[in-house]
Amino acid sequence: MMPAAMPASTTPDDVKHANARYHDLAAHTYDAKWGIVYDALAQRQTVGKLRRALGGSEPRFGRALEVGAGTGYFTLNLLRAGVIEEAVATDISSGMLGALQSSAAELRLEVETVVAQASRLPFPDGSFDLVFGHAVLHHLPDLDAAFAELARVLRPGGTLAFCGEPSYHGDRLAAVPKRAALLAAPAWRRILGAPPRQNGGANGAIDKSGHHDAASEEDGLERIVDVHAFRPGDLVRHARRAELENVRVTGEELAASWFGWANRTLESTAAPDELPWLWYQWAYRGYLTLKRLDRAVLEPRLPATVFYNLLLSARNPA
Repeated sequence: MMPAAMPASTTPDDVKHANARYHDLAAHTYDAKWGIVYDALAQRQTVGKLRRALGGSEPRFGRALEVGAGTGYFTLNLLRAGVIEEAVATDISSGMLGALQSSAAELRLEVETVVAQASRLPFPDGSFDLVFGHAVLHHLPDLDAAFAELARVLRPGGTLAFCGEPSYHGDRLAAVPKRAALLAAPAWRRILGAPPRQNGGANGAIDKSGHHDAASEEDGLERIVDVHAFRPGDLVRHARRAELENVRVTGEELAASWFGWANRTLESTAAPDELPWLWYQWAYRGYLTLKRLDRAVLEPRLPATVFYNLLLSARNPA
């Protein structure tokens, strides 16, 4: 969920530095935390997200740029699925790109990685057939500058697509299952026989052995790195100010997001190594089942603004 309040003195440079530090700290555990894999199911899921963002068309692209690529969830799965032929990945975090390169090497995939800000992309005009990203726009302090750059590096007629952006109303609706899960957590832990998680001290604390508490620093930085939650019209306006055409915003995940956030909230209160395997199976399979319900029943019928994630697509004028 987006932070309730960001310190008033926070500047765009503060946000950029916090994003780099936060994601460097998170890089070594990021894939495990979010269940990121590169198997056939993950390929179907990423291709499905991109297809829904594009309005159902079959995605096939030559040279593609992912902005805020993180550890490579989108880029590597789309490469493996044959959706993109050549990939360039940028991120403000060198740690994330290092993890991406490690995974790419294991998968025998070629990806060019560049540490760069979205508002200052080091590429010539018209370099890419596709510019895309996943859960990245809400981290960017200057969206107009970023969209101008995204449009600049797109070739004429090229496609822009961003998925997984938090919805303003969907984010607030997700607070309901989170609050309910916190109330239920003590009873849930007793049922599963899981002890409570032992949290660190204040942000950036020093532990008893004199080492910096990186997990606590991450918690503190998380209040700064999430800058936006979007209404659909917000994304439309930014895209149109960058002179992009055929702008389209849709929503995804409602029942699945409520279920997922309730489970993640419960898990955050328990020692992770003490949770039974059956719990993780229940959480994972239940989430996939509810995603199918969302896609088949809710997404075609409800307005984008109520869903947890927004999908954006647009085209550069030919």
